[in-house]
Amino acid sequence: MLTIGLTGGIGCGKSTVTQLFEKRNVPVVDADIISHTIVQSGQPALLQLQQAFGDSILLPSGALNRDYLRDLIFNNPSKKETLESILHPIIYKTMYQTLASFDYPYGILSIPLLLETKHQSNIDRILVIDCPEATQIKRVKARDQLSDSMISSIMNAQCTRAFRLSQADDIITNVGSLNSLEKKVEQLHNFYLEMSAGKTK
Repeated sequence: MLTIGLTGGIGCGKSTVTQLFEKRNVPVVDADIISHTIVQSGQPALLQLQQAFGDSILLPSGALNRDYLRDLIFNNPSKKETLESILHPIIYKTMYQTLASFDYPYGILSIPLLLETKHQSNIDRILVIDCPEATQIKRVKARDQLSDSMISSIMNAQCTRAFRLSQADDIITNVGSLNSLEKKVEQLHNFYLEMSAGKTK
């Protein structure tokens, strides 16, 4: 199976694009969904987090206290590194196993921090969803009601737009209508089908 790594900055429209691929029956595995699933009550990853950070990371219900964990790692690189060293290997292993269970010429791994986590080795092509930074900020403000400073800190934690574009095999510029976006997805969909046919020969 041809494996596409889909990434892009916050507010660039990754979810919209993955939905358009899913509409064409393309299997999409989303890192954000996997990262939520693996830390549910009773999951081994949650136990590892509890051992690393203490019982305070749990709510009375036994579920992960996401707000506490977010505050704990904010501006604390060593704790952030510990968190990532526990979660990232499990997330990527689960993503690849999930994608392998589908029978389709190609599949998409939607990974917001694909380039930041340097996990491109098992990916055949990198697809970057792009838009100008001013558009990113406008969209995120409308969607998440975050302050400018919070949006800036999120964007600063991601790699630069220029770096993302330099690493891309394919780029979808998401600035027009949904109709024009759909045409771009259809074009790439056909291209990936052709590529995967060549890969399996």
